[in-house]
Amino acid sequence: MADDFATSVDMGLQLAKRIYYGKNPPKPLVMEKKSSFTETNYLPMGPMMYAVIRDPSMVDNPDIPSYQPYVHGRCDPPALIPLDMQAIGMEVDCYMDTAFVTVNGSWRVHCVASSRCCDCRFAVPMGEQGSVLGVEVETPSRSYSTQLIASNDTKDASLVANAKDGFLLKRQIYTLKVPQVAGGSILSIKVSWSQKLQYQDGQFSLNIPFSFPWYVNPVAKLLCKKERIQLNVNSGMGTEILCESSSHPLKETRRLAGNLGFLYEREVRAWSMNDFNFSYKGPSSDIHGSVLLNSPSMLDFDQREMFCVCLHPPTVNRKKVFRKDVVYIVDISASMQGKPLENVKAALLAALSNLNPADTFNIIAFNGKSLLFSSSMVPSGKESIGKAIQWIDQNIVADGSTVIALPLNQAIEMLSKNGDSIPLVFLITDGSVGDEREICETLRGQLMKRGLKAPRISTFGIGLYCNHYFLQMLAQMGGGYYDAAYDVDSISSRLERLFNSTSSVILADLRIDALENLDSFEVYKQLHFLYNLRG
Repeated sequence: MADDFATSVDMGLQLAKRIYYGKNPPKPLVMEKKSSFTETNYLPMGPMMYAVIRDPSMVDNPDIPSYQPYVHGRCDPPALIPLDMQAIGMEVDCYMDTAFVTVNGSWRVHCVASSRCCDCRFAVPMGEQGSVLGVEVETPSRSYSTQLIASNDTKDASLVANAKDGFLLKRQIYTLKVPQVAGGSILSIKVSWSQKLQYQDGQFSLNIPFSFPWYVNPVAKLLCKKERIQLNVNSGMGTEILCESSSHPLKETRRLAGNLGFLYEREVRAWSMNDFNFSYKGPSSDIHGSVLLNSPSMLDFDQREMFCVCLHPPTVNRKKVFRKDVVYIVDISASMQGKPLENVKAALLAALSNLNPADTFNIIAFNGKSLLFSSSMVPSGKESIGKAIQWIDQNIVADGSTVIALPLNQAIEMLSKNGDSIPLVFLITDGSVGDEREICETLRGQLMKRGLKAPRISTFGIGLYCNHYFLQMLAQMGGGYYDAAYDVDSISSRLERLFNSTSSVILADLRIDALENLDSFEVYKQLHFLYNLRG
């Protein structure tokens, strides 16, 4: 789907060459060397709007008709012409490890004759674990907004049909159709989403896609282009926090304990060609916590009080790290053949080299059956890790189907006598199985029976055809983490990050005693460990 989108944009840029800008048009801005865009990379790296062209004869300058020869035929699939961006602004509110982003922008349908109409498609890439909160669209004749549909409303055929106008492209890129916009019109968009900040070595880092290709700069001599970014940071710590780095020149507008405000606003010759990056640090000497409280408004149908608790580890290794028993479960079915499996093996080898001397480990490779490196847990000495590397080279070969229940049960049974160590399971797969419901029910029973001694199960999904919801449920029930890679090149880095995020447990069996005095409460997500995330 992503390749088809990029091909349509390439076709649209070719069609855009038909547009006539007069006898002495301004010279278009050329692409700078530092830009992330290439002639073959046409996926959006910032909010973008496209004209959907099925009939190429409609492509023309709405202000200066060129009266070009009629073009026969139709575009199948439709071409996508990137529209001229007239204005862009972004407001970011960071609370602990979550950022709420709101972008306001406007685009002009500069490539369609004023007497014609076309559909437009909006695309917005989001950062880490991005989730769309809402989109509002204003055109000269109509306004549109997205709406969350309850599961019991799916029987309404009109709601289901409209829902198909918006979908995810490569998981982190949301696209939405805007129907029938006249040539020369200006569309205004307001889009909101949430995403996660990355935490590592005591530093919170925010990355928001905010790069725009040269061809969205309007071909106009007098158009004033102004970029605006407002950033608010509420760490919840109540202590001094320090700004570490920023991709754009931010002016500090507010400084309170644990609360910062910044503003970037300037006229630019060309739109930003860099993503927005920002990082900050808090106290680093010892473990500290932060709490945010929120009361519902009078108009909110959910009148429950809300709270968020966050614990931060020290940035230096002053705390003792728990001994770990780790089982790696690796999918070696036929669909993993090639680079996916090679990247998994590279991340697995890196994880083995990072084990502490007191840790134990095992590896289970599975397809239609399971292959065990050892019948029991193995100490992580140089000799055993060397044998594991040889075993990986000889046995982790893609072939066969996918059966998850058997290796998962073997791993849990293998960790049943873990003593004072922390039992961890990593499940890595690119597939789905027919007995997922049974796996969840069996796992829930096993974990409840073992209580705090149960292993913490983290999952990693690969590709678009994996059942990511199933893996999220496994990680949620198992008290672990879930992550995914939707393209081959990101498998190794994201998988290594998942391994590292659970490698240094410094607090275990965390509980909040105050909740016992409440009549009722709901907690998400129930994590019982505090990790010291390392670079």
